[in-house]
Amino acid sequence: MGHLITLATCSLNQWALDFEGNAERIIESIRQAKKAGAKLRVGPELEVTGYGCLDHFLEGDTYLHSFEMLAKIIDHADCQDIILDIGMPVRHRNVRYNCRVLAYNRKILLIRPKQSLANDGNYREMRYFTPWQRESRYVETYYLESIVGNITGQKTVPFGDAVISTHDTCIGAETCEELFTTRSPHIDMSLDGVEIFTNSSGSHHELRKLETRMSLILEATRKAGGIYLYANQQGCDGDGRLYYDGSAMIVLNGQVLAQSSQFSLNDVEVVVATADIEDVRTYRTSPSRGMQTNRTQPYRRIEVDMRLSRRSGDLEPWIRPTEQIDIRYHSPEEEIALGPACWLWDYLRRCGGAAGYFIPLSGGIDSCATSVLVYSMCCLVLEAIQDGNEQVIKDARRICGEAEGSTWLPRTSQELCNRLFATCFMGTVNSGKETRSRAKALARDIGAYHIDLNMDTVVTALTNLFTLVTDFAPRFVVHGGSKAEGLALQNIQARLRMVIAYLFAQLLPTVRGRRNGGGLLVLGSANVDESLRGYMTKYDCSSADINPIGGISKTDLKRFIAFAQHRFPLPILEDFLTATPTAELEPITETYVQSDEVDMGMTYEELSIFGRLRKISKCGPWSMYEKLLHAWSDSLTPREIYEKTRRFFYFYSINRHKMTTLTPSYHAEAYGTDDNRFDLRPFLYPAFTWPYKKIEENVMAWEARAGKKVVKAD
Repeated sequence: MGHLITLATCSLNQWALDFEGNAERIIESIRQAKKAGAKLRVGPELEVTGYGCLDHFLEGDTYLHSFEMLAKIIDHADCQDIILDIGMPVRHRNVRYNCRVLAYNRKILLIRPKQSLANDGNYREMRYFTPWQRESRYVETYYLESIVGNITGQKTVPFGDAVISTHDTCIGAETCEELFTTRSPHIDMSLDGVEIFTNSSGSHHELRKLETRMSLILEATRKAGGIYLYANQQGCDGDGRLYYDGSAMIVLNGQVLAQSSQFSLNDVEVVVATADIEDVRTYRTSPSRGMQTNRTQPYRRIEVDMRLSRRSGDLEPWIRPTEQIDIRYHSPEEEIALGPACWLWDYLRRCGGAAGYFIPLSGGIDSCATSVLVYSMCCLVLEAIQDGNEQVIKDARRICGEAEGSTWLPRTSQELCNRLFATCFMGTVNSGKETRSRAKALARDIGAYHIDLNMDTVVTALTNLFTLVTDFAPRFVVHGGSKAEGLALQNIQARLRMVIAYLFAQLLPTVRGRRNGGGLLVLGSANVDESLRGYMTKYDCSSADINPIGGISKTDLKRFIAFAQHRFPLPILEDFLTATPTAELEPITETYVQSDEVDMGMTYEELSIFGRLRKISKCGPWSMYEKLLHAWSDSLTPREIYEKTRRFFYFYSINRHKMTTLTPSYHAEAYGTDDNRFDLRPFLYPAFTWPYKKIEENVMAWEARAGKKVVKAD
């Protein structure tokens, strides 16, 4: 006879330090889980505080308020008769831990500290917490805070590495990073008879990352058997560079039964599945597994007087096990269309007083892609409004400056875009007619409020001031000036665009008559490859409030624009795809038109390769040269490969200082350049003389072997 168990997990859009709001979303997820008949509810990692509190995890108030919210949750009438797995920070014996708190009917069953902390890439958990590294299966006494103890009637509760035993099954918890470790806790738990595993995560989005996460979750129960409940945060929780991408799921013996959305504007999303616990027991019948269990050290079992499955007399024939579903994966182009769009909405609604976004729209593909992402955001918001999402409706009216009690709702995404997005083409004598025309057409098609201006008078005023003071008139290279003069004249234009952008962003809502005025957030539009190469002017339009494409490669952006052309649809995007990328900061002549790739001395495709080798493969100049020698030997000579490698590291090193002031950007790429926390490097570099000598010797050896004349590089 089967034992059907209904279980729930969720994705919550929590906000760092929003204690009351976070608690309400937790309680709402429990309501939805109970309504669906679930007897176990799992929530995201550190859901009480929000994952991105950073150094606020060092403050005593954070722990005090966490227990105050825990008391509110476990004492709530809607939170009874269901096992709760809640994430929050806990201080134990003056040590801070990242914990799971398991509770049932106003009783704390277990506080389970995280054993393996995430401490690479964007994660710095060991700055705030200590991993639980006592001997395996160790449990000790935790003296419960009185604000919770007054509700539970408990003075002490178990703290450590234990599992929960009900009348009919056994539950074990692991947290986020522990799934990614070589020896995950679920392995030994499964050998000790744990049948249900919970994983509470704070995992951020990265292009193509979901496949990796899914393979680990599927493999966990495909090999060990069991029911795996994965919960994750969703949204931008205050640590503005990351978007947590949900995808909560329930897996049985390697088969997905339920999966929540990866990108959504919903603050609470609960998924529920019914599984037969006998299927787990049947799956675990191999003799080799039985032999391994005999060598497994047992866990302490915390007993709870309840059962997850229905009693034989309570069987309801119409309730049946949930059938397997196909995993939903988005293409990288869809991920770009959805992830940064949801991030933009979260940032806008949580940035007090912001009235929308502003972007200098150049007519190039980067600012075009950024603008299309804002339009994608508007499309998602309109869809949520039409679905009756009350929180989105409330936020949209507030951001658009509607009065209290207003019943206004946008009828189209273009109408909404016009209310909260402004674009501006800032032309000079160096601007082409085509770029100006493309910018105007795109703004029209997405509904943005567009301004077309010429800023030559401002540029001329500044250069005249310089000439007046120094008695020196700088000239562009094509007019006979030096390289230094040309760069200075280009940088004047670029930096003035930033100043103009902030002026217009601050005053446009007032000019347009928005109620209570307000200001617009300025969007940057430098991609990750240009940041890697340093192909930008410090404190130009790359300096903004936030940048939704700062972690996306040029190659992926082009694919996204090709996708968006038909997705939205926006036929004008074809013109952006076929246009030559250009900064338009130098005079156009009959024989010269500025080109980004010519200026950089490398293609965007090559930059992506350099970026992945530098960050993901952790290559310096020598090892990068070695790898490229194998990858590019069919089309390039060893010397050409050396010259490309050396050129990249030259520009990377002299421009690294620009990353120290990089605009906060949406993290989307594993070779991102964010100097704030993800890619920590010096910004004063030597000349790499020794690696270059080593490479030159290798090049000359190859040339000698090929019978070529040896010519030492400069």
